[in-house]
Amino acid sequence: MATLGNITFACEDPRALAEFWAGALEYDLEEPPPEIIEAIEAEGGDLNAAAAAVDPAEDGPRLFFKKMPRSSPEHIPIHLDLNADEREEEVERLTELGATVVETKTGTTGPVTETWTVMRDPEGNGFCVQSPY
Repeated sequence: MATLGNITFACEDPRALAEFWAGALEYDLEEPPPEIIEAIEAEGGDLNAAAAAVDPAEDGPRLFFKKMPRSSPEHIPIHLDLNADEREEEVERLTELGATVVETKTGTTGPVTETWTVMRDPEGNGFCVQSPY
């Protein structure tokens, strides 16, 4: 069974939007672990390509902000990221419930490689299924 991992915002300026929502919800900005920062810098990556805000009481969902131009075909302004220990099995279960698979992607941020499946619910709303990291 899937659990809510993130509410993800596609945006032009992840840090600024994270600061806004952190202020609005009285959340804390979540800084990446040092090893992620080091790996991104070593690869010449953009440290401002993503940001996150978390509930200090650990009751509310994690908000994740990802840099993505609005002209991108992948652009889904706000979507849910579902965590599933067995991603492929969960994708199959959700498909049986009426969701459709758009694509499965793999991405690397520093030392972390993730695979996720982009899906649409029965009314076409986008969401992703990933293994928790």
